[in-house]
Amino acid sequence: MGIRFAYFMPQSSSTSPFWSLKGSLVLTAISVVYLVVSYLLVGFNSDQLALTGLVNGLYYGSVISRKFLIAFSIFAVYWIIFDYMKAFPNYLYNSVHIESLYQLERNLFGITQGQVLLTPNEFWLVHRTAFLDVLTGLFYLTWVPVPMMFAAYLFFKDQPTYYSFAFTFLLVNLIGFVIYYAYPAAPPWYIHEHGFNFYPHTPGNTAGLANFDRYFGVSVFHSIYAKSSNVFAAMPSLHSSYPVIVVYHSVRKKMGLINVFFIVVMLGVWFSAVYSSHHYVLDVLAGLTCALTGIGLFGLLQQTSWLKFLIGRMRSLTAF
Repeated sequence: MGIRFAYFMPQSSSTSPFWSLKGSLVLTAISVVYLVVSYLLVGFNSDQLALTGLVNGLYYGSVISRKFLIAFSIFAVYWIIFDYMKAFPNYLYNSVHIESLYQLERNLFGITQGQVLLTPNEFWLVHRTAFLDVLTGLFYLTWVPVPMMFAAYLFFKDQPTYYSFAFTFLLVNLIGFVIYYAYPAAPPWYIHEHGFNFYPHTPGNTAGLANFDRYFGVSVFHSIYAKSSNVFAAMPSLHSSYPVIVVYHSVRKKMGLINVFFIVVMLGVWFSAVYSSHHYVLDVLAGLTCALTGIGLFGLLQQTSWLKFLIGRMRSLTAF
């Protein structure tokens, strides 16, 4: 599932049949293999059915929806890899950094409170307000919708920029995933809950975002973090990377006031990551570095013949 969808898509717009038997058989085979492999690796998850249903719905929906499916298969690749990380916990491959990261954060960004030196996370734990609980929750809810809506806008309005955005997004995530395995790191809330002790099977935690759920009587963040692929993947903060990719591409497109909105969202997500105790300032800076590295690396890779061919092929299949 993913970029291979291009193989069985219609090659022309007006003369292509609504669907082909060959394409349907290939899609059905891929769907079944994906569900079986997913079950064997990470167990049953309703999100897997949702993704399979979405893919099939887009394929059979219309010519336009199939073009959309080809383009957005890049994001499906990211989602599947992220989901499968549950089968290969990073703490099995390298030691988890708990106390060392905490002490480094406190030494570099510590805030003196009375006679005690606090990390920024600890500072905000004792300076919470209902306003900031709600505001940071709203900012954190943008981490998927804003990049995806921006991607959809680019797909219909500017496909060259869309493919730059989508492949950069995938590349940044792959860089982040490599770091997760090279440098497993516990988030700030883990220390609040467990100290410096290592408990490998610790479930995901909403941390400070639980205040948002309680305020509105919902379980939005609880349902999100219950599906966490790995607790010990705080460094880098990919939540902090995504708005950087959006801002970079929107500024390049000179989108005017919408750039201001995206920059505010970016700064809001960064602050929310620290305020909610999901990330250290160091994690956020690592996320920023990861995003800039991915942007620069894509700039180099897009000059290679294989990526030019891949993007050109996908653009030819999704052109209107």
